[in-house]
Amino acid sequence: MGLTSNAVLVVAVSLAVGLFAATIRLWPRLAARTASAVAGRIGLLLATQLTLFVSAGLLANNSFLFYGSWADLFGQKQDLGTVTDHGAGEPAAGTVARVGTQRPDVPGGGRPAVAGRIDKVVVSGRASRIDSPAYVYLPPEYFQPGHARRTFPAVVVLTGYPGTAENLVEGLRYPQTAHEGVRAGRAQPMVLVMLRPTVAPPRDTECVDIAGGPQTETFFAEDLPQAVSRAYRVGGRARNWGVIGNSTGGYCALKLGLHHPERFAASAGLSAYYRAAEDPTTGDLFHGDRKARNRADLLWSLDHRPPAASSFLVTTSRQGEGNLRGTQEFIDRVKAPARVSSIVLDSGGHNFTTWRREIPPALEWMSGRLSAT
Repeated sequence: MGLTSNAVLVVAVSLAVGLFAATIRLWPRLAARTASAVAGRIGLLLATQLTLFVSAGLLANNSFLFYGSWADLFGQKQDLGTVTDHGAGEPAAGTVARVGTQRPDVPGGGRPAVAGRIDKVVVSGRASRIDSPAYVYLPPEYFQPGHARRTFPAVVVLTGYPGTAENLVEGLRYPQTAHEGVRAGRAQPMVLVMLRPTVAPPRDTECVDIAGGPQTETFFAEDLPQAVSRAYRVGGRARNWGVIGNSTGGYCALKLGLHHPERFAASAGLSAYYRAAEDPTTGDLFHGDRKARNRADLLWSLDHRPPAASSFLVTTSRQGEGNLRGTQEFIDRVKAPARVSSIVLDSGGHNFTTWRREIPPALEWMSGRLSAT
């Protein structure tokens, strides 16, 4: 049973209720002052408290998807597996390998021309030598005969750290939100490439090319768009590509858009921060290189890089987020011909509930700044 499955939650709640009932029933029998009676009372109380704690934790995790799997919870690296078979029309070998498909959770999910399709893939980076699992959402129009020769804009969608790509599909519901936006006429069909920025788990590389280490920025700015453009009907120009993310993924999205305007026309950071984190999860990112550290500071980059005709979206809340001041500084430092937009909620914490409120307008914003041709 998966960590986020309802079955696990039901089992935990049932155990908690059962132990609570057993405590009430057995307490009179354990009222004696003997060692065995005292041990029994302590055991029942501890077991009941433990199951209540586990139930509350599972309920919170199912709501916010802090962890997507048992391996994610315990920090275990998940093997990518070996791909041995590729049919005609599959993504090109050596760049994007499709290892499975799943139905989007929308009406008509069994028919790609009605609901679209989600491909589970492994992207192999040629320049960075990084392999990363990802999900690629293809909208219904991708499979419709009337759009057979059409190319589509693409959006890279990034989780926070240490999130999983599954969180983008199940918890933040990016495919469903994109589908609903197109059906309502508020957005154009877009291909979503969903993955986590943690391409060298468990290390948080902050989307930096680390000297002697993972070349994460190269993977996202060069390898990923090139591989996806070869494998799917996606344009290869900057106006065809956007990037969006939350938390660490939001920092990465803004960083990629700021440093690579030749690749991404629009970038959106949900609850982003603006300077690369440096802590035990990141290790030594810069090895004393002040130039590299400054470059990873987005506010410094805005002051010292020539502005390009890029579009940025930043989000925060007046109560509940810690990035309000940094977000205002980012907005103030963006210079023409770049453009900046913002979403400022009255209240909202650094969590899935807040990001679900921001994703629909953010995808509509992104749609309006990308081109299919």
